[in-house]
Order: sequence, then C-alpha cells, then structure tokens
Amino acid sequence: MMDTPFSVANPCVKEALAHLSPSLHGKDSALIKVLACIFSNGHMLLEDLPGLGKTTLAIAVARALGLDFGRIQCTNDLLPTDVTGLNIFKTEKGEFEFHPGPIFNNLVLVDEINRATPKTQSALLEAMGEEQATIDGRTYRLPRPFFVIATQNPVEHSGTFPLPESQMDRFMMKISIGYPPRDAEREILRAGSQKAELENISALFSPKEILRIQAGIERDIQVSEKILDYMLTLTEKTRSSLGIAAGISTRGAMSLLQLAKTLAWMQNRDYVIPEDVKAMAPDVLLHRLQMRQGSEAAKRETLDAIFAEVPVIL
Repeated sequence: MMDTPFSVANPCVKEALAHLSPSLHGKDSALIKVLACIFSNGHMLLEDLPGLGKTTLAIAVARALGLDFGRIQCTNDLLPTDVTGLNIFKTEKGEFEFHPGPIFNNLVLVDEINRATPKTQSALLEAMGEEQATIDGRTYRLPRPFFVIATQNPVEHSGTFPLPESQMDRFMMKISIGYPPRDAEREILRAGSQKAELENISALFSPKEILRIQAGIERDIQVSEKILDYMLTLTEKTRSSLGIAAGISTRGAMSLLQLAKTLAWMQNRDYVIPEDVKAMAPDVLLHRLQMRQGSEAAKRETLDAIFAEVPVIL
C-alpha cells in the first residue's frame, strides 16, 4: 500500500508536467502530488531539508497555473498582522485604510512555519479553513482558488514551535521531496541555478480554469457505496487500533476521498477505485495519526497493517 507510484493520463496534467519538468529535475512525483492537492482544493505541508527545491517548486507551480504568489518567511518575531495585513490610519483621509498581507494571494508559500509562534500560526487557521481573514472585527474574503504550501525542517528543533494537531489537520497532504536521483542531480549541477528561468515559465491555466477543474472533479467523478464502505472501515480501524492514540478525523477521511477522486481524474477515469485510495493514503493519513508510542516507522507499519487487514470487496 505504501508509496504507490503515480501515473497520469489526463492531457492537461501531462502538459503541465512537461511544462514544469525542465525547471524541476527529478521532482515529478512531488509535482504530481502538488497538482493533485491544488485540484482537490487543499493545502500542503512540505517537510524536508533545506536546499532541495521547496521554494522553486512553489514558485514554478504558481507561474504555470497562472496564480498570484505570496511568500511568508516565518521567524519567532513574526506577527499575525504580518500574515493577514493591518489597518493603517491615513491622516489625509481621516480614516483607516486596510493594507492586505501576503495571505491575500492565490498560492502562499509559508516558509519554515514551525518557526512562527503559536499565535501567528493560528492566524493561518481561519484562512486555511474558511478562505477568509478577520482583521479588527471585519472579515475579508481571500482570492479563489486559495492554496497554502508550508515548509518545515524535520531535523532542526532549536527555536521552533511544533504545529498543534488542529493545524496539522488543516493540511490535506504532508510530503517530502527528498534527494534527486543521480542523473537528475547531474543535470541540476550542469545547468546551475534556475532561478532566472522561473521568470520565463508561462501560464498554462488561470484561476478561473483551476476553479472549473475543481468543480468538475467534485461533480463528475463517481464514488460507489462500496468505496465509501471501504474508506469508512479503514477510518474506523484507525480509531480502534490499540497502538493509535487518536485516529483519522472526518476531515482527514474527506481529504482522502477528494484526493482519490482527483487521482481518478488524472488517470482519465470518472470513478474511484481502491488503488486511488491506497496511493493517496500515506501522504494524507500519516501526519494525522497520533501514536501512543513509537517512531514514524512504527506509524507507517501500523497503517500498512490496517490496509492489509481491510478486505477490498467490489
């Protein structure tokens, strides 16, 4: 079940991959997952070491999808208003004027999110959950589509504030890019920095087209009752397993279902099969499971065992 390879057959997704691959050597798997998350109207957490292309990936995807891009560099002195924006008094007008923060973009990169204080992290909760921001009692709608890619370093803990469960559950997926294959890294070293090339990536989509694709997936991809029963049984098993302190939430189950539908669409099917669920499960479920004890490896083994235990009856 774990780490099932992804394949795509949908023409517009294949075009996007061909368009972006020259700037993102060896990152096709991560790229497919980011596109799946965007088309599923979710948010993504990238947990990886520095220097592996997280920022490059975010900028390239934003340009190819025709999305406005914003970046938040998190530090321990970052304020909530640095994220959402604030009202500034204009003496010439005699009134306050709202200056939107970087959250008011289609795709927002929140770099090193675990370096922000819990108060600042919480400023993202409303935006990620409700697609809106409330400043000084007034609520502002965020642009649509709205997508957050947050990053964090898995091995550096000094000066960080671990994300609470409520914040982790807001992320539809949590992935790692990993080191590139040798051949891909050779091409990266030969080509040198590609930052200037990112400016030349043309838009294949527009925000309206992204919204149309999201709505089409929601409307057209069929999910049978047997697939729903399969997913409900898997979810219930995570909640009753002795080794798991807290199982998968309803939001987590909905995220898995939505991503399974998007993967079916990417493969030019109008119906979900169990393989879609299995392929997306690791990146959707692992960061939501809370174990009583044990390592990340034990968490993966527990999830593997649950999938092996639940029969597929179609």
